[in-house]
Amino acid sequence: MLDVVLGLLIVAALPLAILTIPNTLSVVARLLPGDIDQVALLRTHGLALPALMLTVPLAGAALRRFKAVHLILAGLVLIAASDAAAGYAGSEFLVGVVRVLRGVGAGIVLPATLAAVWDRVPALRALWVGVFSLSLLVAQALALWPLDGVSDWKVTLQPYPMVTGVALGLAAAYLVVGMVFGRAVEAGPQVGERPRLLLAVLPAGGIAVVAISTATEGWRAVPVFLLAGLAVVGLLALASFGAPESRTPAYVMVAVGVVLLPSAAQVTLVEMGGLGGPGLRGLWVPYGVAGVLAVGASVLVRRYAPAAGRWLAPLGLLSMVAGLCSVRLLVPSADGLVLVVPFVLLAVGAAVALTSALQEVEIGAAVFGLSLCVAGVLAGFLLGTGVQMAMLDGVRSAQELVDGFVGALHWWALIGGFVVVGTIVLAAVLARRSGEEACGARADDGRPEAVSACDGGTLDLADEDRTTGAIPRVVVPVPPSGAFGQARSLPEEEGTADQGGTVPAVPPQAHSPEDDAPS
Repeated sequence: MLDVVLGLLIVAALPLAILTIPNTLSVVARLLPGDIDQVALLRTHGLALPALMLTVPLAGAALRRFKAVHLILAGLVLIAASDAAAGYAGSEFLVGVVRVLRGVGAGIVLPATLAAVWDRVPALRALWVGVFSLSLLVAQALALWPLDGVSDWKVTLQPYPMVTGVALGLAAAYLVVGMVFGRAVEAGPQVGERPRLLLAVLPAGGIAVVAISTATEGWRAVPVFLLAGLAVVGLLALASFGAPESRTPAYVMVAVGVVLLPSAAQVTLVEMGGLGGPGLRGLWVPYGVAGVLAVGASVLVRRYAPAAGRWLAPLGLLSMVAGLCSVRLLVPSADGLVLVVPFVLLAVGAAVALTSALQEVEIGAAVFGLSLCVAGVLAGFLLGTGVQMAMLDGVRSAQELVDGFVGALHWWALIGGFVVVGTIVLAAVLARRSGEEACGARADDGRPEAVSACDGGTLDLADEDRTTGAIPRVVVPVPPSGAFGQARSLPEEEGTADQGGTVPAVPPQAHSPEDDAPS
């Protein structure tokens, strides 16, 4: 019962949390009242993502003291409060408060739901990864869907109030079921992992400052692009901290965050009906196919390949690279079914990479990677913004505007592909170096040490036992009184006695064929 309710909660709450990220206020700009500064309102509407980025690592550290179900309830209550307050937001300040409130609630829900499924049945963690990947893919489309034919701009602040209520009810039901049938075992970060989680607040805050400054100061394309690239490099550098086994999920999370949602958002905007595409109605079938396959691939990896993360994670990232290549070849397209190819490659690749990377790590490392992932989303948006600013500079006609958007998408797909490939190479190089350092470790106490899987399967034994595959002989010195403090006498014709007329209880070691083997 707990697993069923938790699975339904994941399906409802995860997309609701990711839906907080897109800034869709410009779509309803014609509905804004004339006494409101539209540019300032657009900036305050974008505060939700920085608030989400700063909350995720803090909520992950709070999992040490609070139950995951309590944090899920708290996050959903904040989202519901933002929905309720959205109807009264008539100024820039109130819009900023509503969006920050929603971002904080979403930032609590993401790590709390991950902790809730961590020690449950394997299918639940796979479901979380699959729904998370799908949510990143369709977040822009889900944010735009309620805005079709609306008459009030405040719909952007409360796009799905009914879904919020359903998610809140499921969270309450999960709490009650846990109290009735036995509280679920919930994972939390170890004490030593909390400093690294709190360290993730620094890059999130830095990227948020860059994003707000970009929107406020009116920077040019080159500074925006360079600062966004520096932010991606900083995230990858921070992902290199910690134990070697925790680096792979951090690298994968950074790559998925930088590429998936920013790419899908640009593809969705280019495929809008006004630009010659099929519109949102023509995109739901490709989105649905990609979602089903992403969840299925995550379940298959979780159940049947629990120890294949070393090669499945880069394979999933390479699938995302192939999806970005198909974006350059197939987008824009008037036929929405063609978009099944890039959407499936992106969503399934992200699901496979994330599932395999999270197989053998603790919850603290997973939440740390999630913190870098959401920070990578904003870094990816900044990269895409820099490319768009460069491509749209000096346009004078509607056709040039459309061509500029399409050209920016193609350039972004190329840049995103190089980011993912660079992440794969970086992870492989550091993993190899860590393996060499581990194999080079030797005990310094003078005793022979055996280290396997470091020299092509050979064993490093003592100097006298260098034969590959040989079982080393262990010679234990036994006192004259015997192994258990007793001695026995033997006739002289049965053996050689010592000076006391006794021999050890353990007989002397016989001749071994290995004595003749060359050392």
